[in-house]
Amino acid sequence: MRVLGIVLIIAGVLMLVFRGLNFQTEKTIVDAGPLQINKKENRQIGWPGYAGGVAAIAGVVLVIAAEKRKP
Repeated sequence: MRVLGIVLIIAGVLMLVFRGLNFQTEKTIVDAGPLQINKKENRQIGWPGYAGGVAAIAGVVLVIAAEKRKP
């Protein structure tokens, strides 16, 4: 449970720092022998800012709970 908490803390902090991911995809529109037409599209995956905070807080709670369970 402690490892999951640490992973959630790291993921939450990264989500707060980076508000989304941008990447580019390339589609082949026409491929007729030597003639090839490609289209590049910019894509974005975004998440709300509070999601990172919630993940980080959940990670802290899991780490604290794991420490309290230790005999």
